[in-house]
Amino acid sequence: MRHNNTNNSLGRKSAHRKAMLSNMAISLIMHKRIKTTTAKAKALRGFIEPILTKSKEDSTHARRLVFNHLQDKNAVTELFKEVSPKIADRQGGYTRILKLGTRAGDAAEICYIELVDFNEVMLASTGVAESKTGRRSRRGTKKKLEGEAPKKAKTAVEAKTKVKKAETKAGNAGPSAETPSDSESKE
Repeated sequence: MRHNNTNNSLGRKSAHRKAMLSNMAISLIMHKRIKTTTAKAKALRGFIEPILTKSKEDSTHARRLVFNHLQDKNAVTELFKEVSPKIADRQGGYTRILKLGTRAGDAAEICYIELVDFNEVMLASTGVAESKTGRRSRRGTKKKLEGEAPKKAKTAVEAKTKVKKAETKAGNAGPSAETPSDSESKE
């Protein structure tokens, strides 16, 4: 029985689990985002967040401690050169888990686990969401540029009023009067 055991064994012996988490951590550091099952991602988060915290201080001791977990020189170099400067001001929560749904073969829950400060799409979308102001239409019409929409609306309204004015002026004299072709057809 696993009473009060905090780690998820993931159906593996301890040596296999440590090697798998180390390999997944290396992949996450090198690629900044990996696709895996939700259970593995949650286990990886508990494995890699202390490593990322240790990487904030660039010293020989910190590098040796990180290398003890990862066993890959390239990943340690990448971690200390590119990742640690971006996470230096962050107090924790270096990773994000984005759930994708279930896998077709075995219905396992699949997700992305990524480093928070390296997702340019999300960082860009938060900037766009903040700058976007105004009302949204409930209709599913095409999106118009903010500068063009009022001009088109004004010109359309002005055109309709001009047409109506022209019709009323012509309506007093023209439409009620018969044209020569109309009078010929009547005779």
